[in-house]
Amino acid sequence: MIYAIGDIHGQFDMLRRAHDRIAEDQRRYGLEDASVIHLGDLTDRGPDSRGVVQHLIDGIAGGAKWVVIKGNHDRFFANFIGTGTVTDNRLRAGVSWLHPRMGGPDTLASYGVEKKLLESVSTLRARAIKAVPEAHVAFLDGLPLYHETGELLFVHAGIVPGVPLDKQHEDDLVWIRDGFLEDDIVHPWLIVHGHTALDQPGHFGNRINLDGGAGYGRPLAAAVFEGRDCFLLTEKGRVKMEQPVV
Repeated sequence: MIYAIGDIHGQFDMLRRAHDRIAEDQRRYGLEDASVIHLGDLTDRGPDSRGVVQHLIDGIAGGAKWVVIKGNHDRFFANFIGTGTVTDNRLRAGVSWLHPRMGGPDTLASYGVEKKLLESVSTLRARAIKAVPEAHVAFLDGLPLYHETGELLFVHAGIVPGVPLDKQHEDDLVWIRDGFLEDDIVHPWLIVHGHTALDQPGHFGNRINLDGGAGYGRPLAAAVFEGRDCFLLTEKGRVKMEQPVV
């Protein structure tokens, strides 16, 4: 058995409720030793990215069996603090991490750094460096890009179909959509991912997308896996995710 949580996007209250649902399921089924995989995008858009990051750091330090995977938004945040980078070669031209749609300003605000009108990137970064704990940046920088266990592969965005796991490029693991989402190839694993926000989590046969749109105010998904079977955890208990009928 293993648990997973979709893209969090600064929704600290939702994260705590997701952990509560998992803890209740663990008690009910005697699974207290089961790991919990977080699929990345801890930060941006929601109101409390700082709370999310600190909660995960504290939980892991306290012995929680939590695995946290790096998402593209986590990389954006760490890169901004580390190098001042606000763009990415996978991002549409004219949009940066500091654009409200991307959510960078929301993350900085959670650390007490409000973006000022006409403020230069370098000045904003200088203020952010003083406000963001080094431990938070180190945590985000050090996150793994995937977690493989048995028949399951947990990754933020997806993979390039047919490419061995050790040959996958980081940009694809945190960004890919085209070439992955529409491909119905049978992978060596059932791939569990986020990154592409849906109205609700979806099972697509060869992959499961757990990004139910928490970054846009929709519920944060938590799920439990028994082999390749996936059950969403709701306030009323488990609900099995069914494969599409072909």
